[in-house]
Amino acid sequence: MNTSKGNIQYHISGSGGPPIVLLNGGSGPIEGWMKILPRLAESAAVFAYNRLGVAGSDKPREPQDGLTIVETLREALKTAGLEPPFLLVGHSLGGLYANLYARLYPHEAAGVVFLEASHPKDLSLDQYQGKAIKTINKMFSMFDSFSSHKQFNEVHFVKKTAEQIRAIGHFPDIPVYVITGGKESRMMPEIVRQKRLEHQLELLSLTRSGKHITAGSSGHFPQLSEPDVVIGAIKDCIRQISSTKL
Repeated sequence: MNTSKGNIQYHISGSGGPPIVLLNGGSGPIEGWMKILPRLAESAAVFAYNRLGVAGSDKPREPQDGLTIVETLREALKTAGLEPPFLLVGHSLGGLYANLYARLYPHEAAGVVFLEASHPKDLSLDQYQGKAIKTINKMFSMFDSFSSHKQFNEVHFVKKTAEQIRAIGHFPDIPVYVITGGKESRMMPEIVRQKRLEHQLELLSLTRSGKHITAGSSGHFPQLSEPDVVIGAIKDCIRQISSTKL
């Protein structure tokens, strides 16, 4: 698909509404959704895509902060012929973009499913990481800066995206589902796990109609390890959206 920002790889299947828009985690490809996408498409239109700089999509020519990503997505959805309001499903970093989209365009968001989603406050968790992890992260960012297109990569603009979310105080009163992996990671210090869970639960307070679901056997990718849990939550959210319209 050709957009004003470059060519984007996308996948669209199914029909019916609200259309489900799948927002990958940082640098994650469409294939990460393949365990849930076909079954979701049995009851609704489903749109998945690779953001600029991911897989076969064009390399970005400008900084990929949240506002830029949301505007490119809106253009892609329009080009694909999908009509809002959408059910936005954001995994990991994609959760920030779903959060920002709903604030910027409240009438275009029917609901949001935060799937192991990043919270703007998660940036503060870096202070609890050990020296080794901080060093590795710094090395990766140094390598990225050597390549001209990688300097525009979304991972370098997470702080700016979080600021953009905070700048728009209001989140629409729409159904919000928060899916959190319950499996503990040995790489994650306990204080980080606790703080991150607090932030996940804070996402519920964005609206009056929020629901928290724990994917007990999953880490950061419930859509791969427990697809039934994720599909069930998305379909439940669609039912809630339908009932609020009545």
